[in-house]
Amino acid sequence: MSVLELVAVALGLGNILLLVRRSVWNFPFGIAMVALYAMIFWQAQLYSDALLQLFFIVVNAWGWALWSRNREAVGDIIVRSMSPRLIAGSAVCGTAAIFIWGLLEARLTDAAYPWLDAGVAIASVIAQILLARRYIENWLVWIGVDIASILLYALKGLHPTMMLYTLFLALSAWGWIEWRRAERVQGRGAAA
Repeated sequence: MSVLELVAVALGLGNILLLVRRSVWNFPFGIAMVALYAMIFWQAQLYSDALLQLFFIVVNAWGWALWSRNREAVGDIIVRSMSPRLIAGSAVCGTAAIFIWGLLEARLTDAAYPWLDAGVAIASVIAQILLARRYIENWLVWIGVDIASILLYALKGLHPTMMLYTLFLALSAWGWIEWRRAERVQGRGAAA
């Protein structure tokens, strides 16, 4: 356990709490958190997770721009559901990407847990893109990522991060409930 990891954990909690509340201010917390985790994961030989953090910096900036524009247009962050076709396409592409990335990691690096690391990384990419696009289903993907991450970080002895992902799991369930509620309220507002 390091001070760097504890700071990253605190930033992560702030990020998710703001996300559940649909606050555009989640993004600065997220950018700071993932910058710290890039260093932490590299040191732990979780290379997919380390590279993933660089991707998260870019996607957080993109999400910040999208959410800011959406908020200015309607006054609140509007959420939406994915079509069955988009869900199926995301699942097929995600599975193929996990297989390819896991194979590359297993053969080309000394990654500690290449397949689990690849699964967490690819599912996180999908979840973050869905989050930036304001799809409610992002929370279901994050729940899966959180469960796999708890196992991965426990295996690597990253106990504060494991605890953070345990909290993320609870917050992701709360996010799913809150965003579903927001979608129903939006539906009533549109019908009125």
